[in-house]
Amino acid sequence: MIISASRRTDIPAFFGEWFSNRIKAGYFYRINPFNPNQVKSFSLHPEEVDAFVFWTKNPRPFFKYLDLLEEMGFNYLFHFTLNDYPLVLEPGVPSVLQRLNAFKELSDRIGAKRIIWRYDPVVLSSLTPVEYHLEKVAKLAQELSGYTERLIISFLDFYGKVQRNLNRLTLCDGIRFEDWLSVENMGLLNKFAAQISAIAKDNGVQTFTCSEAVDLQKYGILHGSCIDGTLLHEVFGLRRNWKKDPSQRENCRCAVSVDMGFYDTCKFGCVYCYANTNSKAALENGKRHFPDSPALIGRYNGDVKIQSDPWQPKNTLKQQMKLF
Repeated sequence: MIISASRRTDIPAFFGEWFSNRIKAGYFYRINPFNPNQVKSFSLHPEEVDAFVFWTKNPRPFFKYLDLLEEMGFNYLFHFTLNDYPLVLEPGVPSVLQRLNAFKELSDRIGAKRIIWRYDPVVLSSLTPVEYHLEKVAKLAQELSGYTERLIISFLDFYGKVQRNLNRLTLCDGIRFEDWLSVENMGLLNKFAAQISAIAKDNGVQTFTCSEAVDLQKYGILHGSCIDGTLLHEVFGLRRNWKKDPSQRENCRCAVSVDMGFYDTCKFGCVYCYANTNSKAALENGKRHFPDSPALIGRYNGDVKIQSDPWQPKNTLKQQMKLF
């Protein structure tokens, strides 16, 4: 079983104590994001977990828990999202220098193969045109040369809650946002893809897309997967026949995993984020976070059967639990 920690929030940045408590306890509760009263319990015993895949914009608060992971024999790697956007788009993240230093420190500890640089989503706007991204990626790639081997990019998706947040910026600040994949922007997309791929290659990095239908292979950019079974085998010697995750988006190529996060809990406040409705929702949920709870948000009573493998029907248990 692969544990994704997490597509839904930044566990390393904000919930390291909770995570540490859960691996010591050997289980956690996952809450259905569409039905908060539906809870499943999953084992976190080392023999049950093939690997943790962490997602973060700031792993530094989590560094103190890495020794525990290693002492318990867990395999793990990191997706590190490192953009250099204006504060109006990413109001809560540490400075780019702080994040670069954290990236390098983590890479020195676990190795370049186990830390994946994400420059995503790529936001095309009047504030961040193509030239902006080319300049920023060139500087970041030079800084990260030798510290990573993979770059993952994706293009902004205009989900309903994302569009609402962008509309507020357009209304208040006059920032215009555009779709990279529209017909009129194909020329810009091709320019971006060609130059980004070349910049990355010059710095020893292979570029991949995440959940994108558009084919950029002519520029040396391959379709990628964030929960990548081939990479996990290469890094950790895992021989598993992981299937494609049927619960993800159509163009997602990830292997099956269990996500241990919860939406509307990340405190960075990035306006393009699909996982947060708005900053207020994240702050309100933060009041219901208890580091000693089996669930990331809320407390639960009653018994929940621990489920070792969510893809084996015989182990599936849907039990309604009352949140209090």
